Amino acid sequence: MSVAGNVPNKNAAADMASKNKKAKPAPTFVPDNTPKGQKKDMTKPMNDAYHPKSVEAAWYSWWEEKKFFAPDAKKAQEPDAKKFVMVIPPPNVTGSLHLGHALMLAIEDAVMRWRRMSGYETLWLPGCDHAGIATQSVVEKQLWKTNKQTRHDLGREEFVKQVWNWKDDYGGKINNQFRRVGISVDWDRFAFTLDETRSRGVNEAFVRMFDKGLIYRATRLVNWSCKMKTALSDLEVEHFELDGPTMLPVAGHDPNKKYEFGALTEFAYKIKGTDRLLVVATTRLETMLGDVAVAVHSKDPRYEGLLGKELEHPFVPDRKVVIIHDDTLVNMDFGTGAVKITPAHDPNDYNAGKRHNLEFISVFDEDGKINEIGGEFAGMMRFDARNAVYEALDKKGLIMGKKPNPMRLGKCSKSGDIIEPMLKPQWYVDCKDMAKRSVDAVRNKELIIQPESHERTWFEWLENIQDWCISRQLWWGHRIPAYLVKIPGVIDTPNTNNHEHWIVGRTEEDARANAAKKFNVDPSKVTLSQDEDVLDTWFSSGLFPFTAMGWPNEDADDMKAFFPGDLLETGYDILFFWVARMVMMSLELTDKLPFKKVFLHPMVRDENGAKMSKSKGNVIDPLEVMDGCELEVLLEKLRQSNLTKQEIDSGIENKAREYPDGIPECGTDALRFCLLHYMVQSSINLDVKRVVGYREFCNKLWNIIKFALSNFPQ
Repeated sequence: MSVAGNVPNKNAAADMASKNKKAKPAPTFVPDNTPKGQKKDMTKPMNDAYHPKSVEAAWYSWWEEKKFFAPDAKKAQEPDAKKFVMVIPPPNVTGSLHLGHALMLAIEDAVMRWRRMSGYETLWLPGCDHAGIATQSVVEKQLWKTNKQTRHDLGREEFVKQVWNWKDDYGGKINNQFRRVGISVDWDRFAFTLDETRSRGVNEAFVRMFDKGLIYRATRLVNWSCKMKTALSDLEVEHFELDGPTMLPVAGHDPNKKYEFGALTEFAYKIKGTDRLLVVATTRLETMLGDVAVAVHSKDPRYEGLLGKELEHPFVPDRKVVIIHDDTLVNMDFGTGAVKITPAHDPNDYNAGKRHNLEFISVFDEDGKINEIGGEFAGMMRFDARNAVYEALDKKGLIMGKKPNPMRLGKCSKSGDIIEPMLKPQWYVDCKDMAKRSVDAVRNKELIIQPESHERTWFEWLENIQDWCISRQLWWGHRIPAYLVKIPGVIDTPNTNNHEHWIVGRTEEDARANAAKKFNVDPSKVTLSQDEDVLDTWFSSGLFPFTAMGWPNEDADDMKAFFPGDLLETGYDILFFWVARMVMMSLELTDKLPFKKVFLHPMVRDENGAKMSKSKGNVIDPLEVMDGCELEVLLEKLRQSNLTKQEIDSGIENKAREYPDGIPECGTDALRFCLLHYMVQSSINLDVKRVVGYREFCNKLWNIIKFALSNFPQ
């Protein structure tokens, strides 16, 4: 029967909640005393009214005790076996689950229970993701907030212990939330992306892909977070638009200062041996400390005869700054038609530097300070240096003006730091062939993506894919199984930039044997130093559908019985982060698709359509809806969080406005019912107050059943 018409809409839910305030007190709650793991006695009289806690109590522990959700791997391997397999998108151990997770779990549980009741051997495999950069970021914030310490104060070993403690704490909380939502997963198969089995799979994947030439080391321009001191992939950079000059705070800088962005500064270089000035413009004035050339268009009459002329650098007198022609880089109709080139700190300049064999001069340390090359500006934070360089150029009479410049700015999705392009040696994956196979799988309908509208995005991204930077300068994660080799008389001084000086291995012993074989020496002559970096968290997540089944052990029962899976259900926002990685890596390493179908649900937003964010105070823990939560408890959770004072104050204001009376107890069934009903819409603007209406609907069902049973024969 369709119940949608009987369920209150948003306004009706609000009216019902208002009427409830005037209603008589609810009947007394009768607790359930069923011992853990035992079946509830259903012969007892029903309570006077629907009480979620009483109704939901005891069932889950009994389901677990009886292992109702554990499939038989042997039976599933039979030729005519009906089976249905799905892995849970493993949530990050960065904190508690939110309502977006609850939606995902409600959808997936409905699918799995339907398949189970239809006679399928079902496996729904649970897990959690170590979430490298995200988890390290929250633990660093907590460490600073509680002890005023950085990870460097603790050292790597002690800091990693702290992160494991965090994982144990929040991993336990997440698993409790899983159980409270009532998901029918097989807990005996729980997988954590940094556990021993998954780590073995990660090393195996790295070695195989390295041996095939798919993983390589190169020095390129990367997205650098000076706050986190690590490289980031393009997908980990959030972009925002500026309409013009805007003052912004910057992570890692003085918290009491703001810095100008969205302005174009014009300054001049003096052409050596003349009184003539060449005017250029930039939005990043501090990078002029690394300028090595100025490009003009070969057909621009304003600069005729200047090719090869040298310019005087105002702060580095012995620097050779030359005028070049570059018709690819320069648009002579834009600005002055002259473009300053800093190959080590700008993607377009980097390409120009490669074309013209220019010198690459890095002017920033890893933490964003000007290095010794910056002379009088050395030691300044990069945006303090921006202001100082402006003042110094102005004193020299070289500032020609400043004007508004609408621009797009990138920031680290975890720390909020403004991204700095930096030249760094990193590990990369060549994705071209893997991406083509993934595109073909969808075009040929071997892999179904629903809704189909997301296919276009899939094709656009994979057909224009860049090589994937997989190394991160972090401490929490899978240490890269690559070793720098030192062999007396062969490699006396290892060079981290020399690909040939690196050896990979599943273990250190394996790497030592590989080095001895490659360089034809005795293993005792080989000294190894493992790379300090860790892998991008999406590398291990991309292996999850098969490492969760025991890969690289191809003979594991679960690999034979339950891989590949049938369905992946997840949010559309991680189509590139995760789904594409899984498909590419599964095709490469197992020659199979990891699943047959992908179903993408919408992002859950608040009732006003805003993205849910802790700093906005609109993120809701499912338990707060299921159990109810007083306003003061909601506010205290914000106060105890890792947010900044400004974010906490803003969150408190929003919470107090949205939930002046707190959140009433609604129960698990009402929450799941509400979330699933939202799935008839293309977007989900969740009004928590609407769940109250579904709780009242559950009460109606309760009363109907109670009335019917009272009129049946005993």
